[in-house]
Amino acid sequence: MKTITVAHSPDADDIFMYYAIKFGWVGAKDAKFENIAADIETLNQATLKGEYDICAISFALYPFVKDDYALLKTAVSFGQGYGPKLVKRKDKKLKKNFKVALSGEFTTNALLFKIAYPEARITYMNFLDIEKAVIEGTVDAGVLIHESILNYNDELEVEKEMWDIWEDLSGGGLPLPLGGMCLRRSIPLHSAIDYENTLIKAVDVANKNRKVLATMLLEKGLIRVDASTLDKYLDLYANDESVNLSEVQYKALDKLFELGYKHGFYENLIKAKDFLIPSEYEELRNK
Repeated sequence: MKTITVAHSPDADDIFMYYAIKFGWVGAKDAKFENIAADIETLNQATLKGEYDICAISFALYPFVKDDYALLKTAVSFGQGYGPKLVKRKDKKLKKNFKVALSGEFTTNALLFKIAYPEARITYMNFLDIEKAVIEGTVDAGVLIHESILNYNDELEVEKEMWDIWEDLSGGGLPLPLGGMCLRRSIPLHSAIDYENTLIKAVDVANKNRKVLATMLLEKGLIRVDASTLDKYLDLYANDESVNLSEVQYKALDKLFELGYKHGFYENLIKAKDFLIPSEYEELRNK
């Protein structure tokens, strides 16, 4: 059997959506999946270099890798009234050119932040180090992502919700696109369809067996948070809306790509549906 590398972040929703495969509940027809966990910006950079067959990415990265990777329809995370948070110390007043810590150059929150705060001085660091950097004054503010948005130090306060920035920039009415997955285009089409279907099934099975899977992940020490926080976090980012991209999610992705193009971050304006795996090929072949 072929070995297919699947890279995802170590945050709770990515682990939850993948581990139905790891635990053997779901599998591909002709391949063994080998998973790698790394922080999201490391995965973004790895995708730019073409390191993995299937990889979790920030949606804002996708226009840069569209020629080499197809966009998958599953394992997606969107915010709906919530998302990353720009935080600062309660005793700090931000100037226009404040120094801010972001979790990576190609993250979705970085794209939206740069549009909203063009004069800010940006430094990039691992998302796990951002809260400490803000508290210690290494930076004036920082954007918290993943589980950090639920539990952060009492010395900090939210300066701005990235959700509110998204609402202002997008015109409102759309979920906030954060992260998804992509698959190497050099993989034969029939295999690509099988791998995507396997991932769709894994996310669906995980979602339908949430209590059992969450308990297993906690017992094996695979999650950074406690049971209560995990439950809250999965409500936000690993739910019914994560299984298969919906029409409103496609519209949100197109708006994100439009904003990036309009503000000079992308060379071309793209539409999400133009870069999916053509799964209808399998149906036509079977007929």
